[in-house]
Amino acid sequence: MLLKVLLFLTAIAVCPSFARAQEAAKPFKVAAFYTGKEDQAHISFMKEANEWFPAMAKEHGFTYETTNDWKKLNAGYLADCKVVVFLDTRPEGAEQRQAFQEYMEKGGAWMGFHFAAFALKDSAVKPDWSWYHDTFLGSGEYGSNTWRPTSAVLKVEAQDHPALKGLPGTFKSAPNEWYRWKKNLRENPDITVLLSIDPSSFPLGTGPKPHEIWHEGDYPVVWTNKKYRMVYFNMGHNDIDYEGKTNKELSFTFKNEVQNQLVLNSLLWLGGRTEK
Repeated sequence: MLLKVLLFLTAIAVCPSFARAQEAAKPFKVAAFYTGKEDQAHISFMKEANEWFPAMAKEHGFTYETTNDWKKLNAGYLADCKVVVFLDTRPEGAEQRQAFQEYMEKGGAWMGFHFAAFALKDSAVKPDWSWYHDTFLGSGEYGSNTWRPTSAVLKVEAQDHPALKGLPGTFKSAPNEWYRWKKNLRENPDITVLLSIDPSSFPLGTGPKPHEIWHEGDYPVVWTNKKYRMVYFNMGHNDIDYEGKTNKELSFTFKNEVQNQLVLNSLLWLGGRTEK
């Protein structure tokens, strides 16, 4: 027994990476918030995410909790959360917003999808949280979107970032409704664009309205803010048969393996995990 202990201690001494690997393997808690009341496409994504994330948690050794009770977004609940996820919306209450801002400013981590960044003056989701939309996300108000949901060729822009480890230079995404923003993310020194729409995607969208089809332009779709531990994904809108009035799901966000690797990489990075 003494010999085994000595060999174990020797292994740690001669191989510092062993200790780091043990640290990296520690489980961490992920807490995902959602509303799940508006737009069947967002609800479809939310339900899909709440199946995919638990499967990844089991495989990669983290814990995943999900709730539609935004009142849980408080200092007490967040104390042991390593990563917070906004699946389809954002908090509306002043206390929840303040708790989230303090959590992030104290070193917390966040991942958000699609509608979690939406805000528009003439809508039910007002641009009334400047820190979140202008400082944290850097995108400001929603500008416009493509329609119908279609796949795009996405271009990797920061190959060395851990979120993009192992991804090809370009890849085809799952179908999505793509957003444009009022602020130019390229002009913000705090923002690092991770993925953007490759020009080979154009024309992007099928209409029927002409402005719903993009023919050119620069559209960041995944980015991070250097001042915070965060990643935002424009993805999160499944294709639904609205026109046929069946509400049948026509596409699924988590059926794309390369895109899944991107989300998993991002989550593990946010959680402080270094995978082999």
